Amino acid sequence: MLPAEWISFIAQFAHLSQRQRQAGIALLRGNSPHDATVALLESVAQLRLACPACHSVHLHRHGHAHGLQRYRCVPCGRTFNALTGTPLARLRHKTLWLDYTDCLLASDSVRKAALQLGVHRNTTFRWRHRFLSLAKTDRPHGLHGIAEADELYLLESEKGSRNMTRPARHRGGHAHKRGISNEQVCILVARDRTGQTLDFVTGKGALTKAQLHHCLLPVIDKDVLLVTDGHAAYRAFAREAGISHQAVNLRAGIRVQGAAHVQNVNAYHSRLRQWLGPFHGVATRYLPNYLGWRWILDARRIRSPETLLKVTLGAFPHLTVT
Repeated sequence: MLPAEWISFIAQFAHLSQRQRQAGIALLRGNSPHDATVALLESVAQLRLACPACHSVHLHRHGHAHGLQRYRCVPCGRTFNALTGTPLARLRHKTLWLDYTDCLLASDSVRKAALQLGVHRNTTFRWRHRFLSLAKTDRPHGLHGIAEADELYLLESEKGSRNMTRPARHRGGHAHKRGISNEQVCILVARDRTGQTLDFVTGKGALTKAQLHHCLLPVIDKDVLLVTDGHAAYRAFAREAGISHQAVNLRAGIRVQGAAHVQNVNAYHSRLRQWLGPFHGVATRYLPNYLGWRWILDARRIRSPETLLKVTLGAFPHLTVT
């Protein structure tokens, strides 16, 4: 390489991401990104090495396939590898997975991630929901102390559906009915003062008492103080569940009554709406995945691509619970 070419080449180093720099160092040391990813996958597999069919630990090595060590179960004869039974099974381009988790942690769109990784947008879309399938379940077990609850509504979307139940709305569209109707999807968000957050897609239309019993009752303590707005469903739920409840009359302009307010959960709503904006509409059937994705970013307990990949493989269940 000529000196001028070398100067031009090293000038581009400043634009590399941390993941790209680590891959470059691995190449200079004689290793490949594939080796680093496979080593991580194999290390996770060693933590739960058992047959996914019969759960036996009596097994032996059975060659290699697609760069991964295969194992054979002695009792049932099944063969498997580190990805069998995980959301990442049968996916290709393993060398790009850590780079893609960087894209997830940066909230990149499907097309932006595809452009950065050099793959088709359908591939990054498929990866998004595979990587989030287990990570979205990594949530707190319950809420304690003072818990705030409030709901927000998003326009119901059949984006990507092959068999729609109504005419398509071009460029998002608007609801035809005023106020809250079955054209909107309700998202219930409950958050305590320690920052633990739970959210539920309750369905179309207004929130009901039965939905609160189904969603909130299993995840809140009996001695919790539930703070909400003046929605009648919360009062009826708290009375029947036997929990303390205090309503804040937001319509009258009263936002804070001593320690009782819903500012934390409303701030979470605001961050969620702002974060969903660049995606230009989210299909209703994928809302739980996006809510889990938002919780990962908001809680900031999963900060590295390696940790997110391990959570996707089921290595750290309930990582965010303190």
